[in-house]
Amino acid sequence: MKYKPIPDEVRALETLRGLVDRSAETYAEHTALAMHGGRSLSYADLGDAVAAARRLLAGRGIEFGDRVALIGENKPEWGITYLAVTSMGAVVVPILTDFSGDIIAMILEHSGAKGVVVSESMKAKVPAETAERFVTTIEELGASAIEAATGAGEAAAGGAPDGGGTDPAARPQETDLASILYTSGTTGDPKGVMLTHRNIVQNVISCRSVADIGPDDRFLSVLPLAHSYECTVGFLLPVASGASVTYLGKPPTLTALLPALAEVHPTMMLTVPLIMEKLYQSRVKPVFAKNALTRALKHIAPLRKFVHRAAGKKAYEAFGGALRFYGIGGAPLTPDTERFLREAKFPYAIGYGLTETAPLIAGTDAADTKFRSTGPAIENVEIRIDRNAGDGVEGEVLVRGPNVMQGYYRNEEATKEILTEDGWLRTGDLASEDRDGYIYIRGRLKNMILGPSGENIYPGDLENVINEHELVVESLVFEWQGQLLARVHVDIEALKERLGEHAAHIASVQERADEILESLRKAVNARVSRHARLSRMVLEWEPFEKTPTRKIKRFLYTHLGEREGRRA
Repeated sequence: MKYKPIPDEVRALETLRGLVDRSAETYAEHTALAMHGGRSLSYADLGDAVAAARRLLAGRGIEFGDRVALIGENKPEWGITYLAVTSMGAVVVPILTDFSGDIIAMILEHSGAKGVVVSESMKAKVPAETAERFVTTIEELGASAIEAATGAGEAAAGGAPDGGGTDPAARPQETDLASILYTSGTTGDPKGVMLTHRNIVQNVISCRSVADIGPDDRFLSVLPLAHSYECTVGFLLPVASGASVTYLGKPPTLTALLPALAEVHPTMMLTVPLIMEKLYQSRVKPVFAKNALTRALKHIAPLRKFVHRAAGKKAYEAFGGALRFYGIGGAPLTPDTERFLREAKFPYAIGYGLTETAPLIAGTDAADTKFRSTGPAIENVEIRIDRNAGDGVEGEVLVRGPNVMQGYYRNEEATKEILTEDGWLRTGDLASEDRDGYIYIRGRLKNMILGPSGENIYPGDLENVINEHELVVESLVFEWQGQLLARVHVDIEALKERLGEHAAHIASVQERADEILESLRKAVNARVSRHARLSRMVLEWEPFEKTPTRKIKRFLYTHLGEREGRRA
């Protein structure tokens, strides 16, 4: 893959202050941020609103280096607050709205946040304010800043509330801390990732090496801005490039998405696998599951490709008909869904990254993808596969570059475990690399299971085989007391349809599900190596609990309860 050219003026960016100031001047009349069905802001408005918000925050006592927590749903006011905090030299602490009140309280205490900017809908999760910490709403701060920017209200006349006055004079440098991002906790233990202006801005610049982005591009934002993936690639990258970003304003269900897609006609989108997997599960997979004949079609490549191409055209039109880049990240995409996207010629690409790397490490544009690969390292990022931590073919992914974090906030022990003395970050991910430098992620090092004779067993490989069944929604493979087990969440409603009148009896549903899972277990075992055979499958009635980026919280499920144990 050849890197895309990056304009010199973009390469010259050093801080988030420089990023927003340049875009406000260069793309002044272009639309920057908008709400679907609501108001929009030009880049000139955005620059003025950020400056006004800086004054408002300074008036409330926020100074260079202070931590300010930011909690709220996606909207232009969130972006204004983020850029205002970071561009005045303070440190933003974005917090995911999915976090519980207890975790939010822990983050506020651990980060030493001096202020909290929170949406009205999230205020109940914020502990009572103290004399040392002020709390305001995103809506209040954003509205005052936008009024100042657009020449309306008292704020425009210099009478901004909360002591608004002179814009803070101190400007951050590229080595200054910009953000502390608390990880979503797949292990139940959030840690504060420290990212400097250089970490974030250099990753924005490197992202331009993957895809050409310009003022004519339109993003539809559906992922939480408090996650590094959406913040850097779905917000800061388009802002640095003069593109427009429209926020959906509600959970990205297909019902909510379709009207917005038809109106915005996005050219670029970032998603997690769940959205496309749901579309595949609900619209494409049933075509092959109707009867024995249609199930056979799936294994006849020319006929399968014909069905996928027809379904893909409909999906492309449903997504607005203008997409040229559909980025997928945050969690693995199932092989069946990716095969559909490839054969449908849908313009998808899979990226790989971590919060600790600001986030993007590897990726391609839609034209350069390879099946099951995340692509090669992006520009200015080095990847090394440490095969001493694997089986000699796969190994742990190590990363080095200007995007690598400074460490975990107030956690030197965890920092030393992940950062080497010569600047490499240990990702904890197992992968292989082909001759073109394309990376193939196999799973987490800590999730790998050692077989009875020392064989490496990758749960993700088994889960992919299980998930091919038409009734399976998702699965999780784990080791329990020396045996390989799988928890399997099936489509209960589809199962009930098969049962007909017997579906009224829970016992009938459970009995039929157990029969299907036992048959599936035998089919899976016939396809995998002897050391990777499953001893049992356990029915999961409810979807697995997940992080905001749709990774299963595995630590909640890698054991059997007393009741399940008696049935084993």
